[in-house]
Amino acid sequence: MGAQSINIRLAEPRDAQAIALMSRDLVEAGLGWKYDAARVQRAIRDRDTVTLVAAQRGGIAGFGIMEFGDERAHLVLLAVKPLQRRGGIGRALLAWLIESARTAGMESVHLELRAANEAARGFYRAMEFSETVTVPGYYRGREAALRMLRVLRMPGPAPYTWRPPALGQK
Repeated sequence: MGAQSINIRLAEPRDAQAIALMSRDLVEAGLGWKYDAARVQRAIRDRDTVTLVAAQRGGIAGFGIMEFGDERAHLVLLAVKPLQRRGGIGRALLAWLIESARTAGMESVHLELRAANEAARGFYRAMEFSETVTVPGYYRGREAALRMLRVLRMPGPAPYTWRPPALGQK
């Protein structure tokens, strides 16, 4: 099943356990479980975080979690179940998140991934991210991380957006 049969939507509290299990098995494997259901629930409720799922009949095929700061967005987690990979689901999730960051006026989107994860590196490069620095021992002192960045706009104030005048004003 590809992205055409997927419904991308904001995560709901009932999705927290499925997201947490996917994080444990697909992202955090071998590192210990940090994004358990309680932490995912907090992300779903946090107004500065967007948690998305790619839903299909029978469950969730993928998810993404992005935190928004004043100028930068941070892609915390992104995963797609192995049997659904290479069908456009990850691309659709990430495109939705990037457009949200752009709409929110973010200058850039940042992320970290396991430095040895060549498939993820290729995916993010294809999504216009640039490699910035390798951080030895980033993951629990055992594994290096690669930081990547996608610039959405030049630094500085967000571009002026026209707004209609208030009623009764000219």
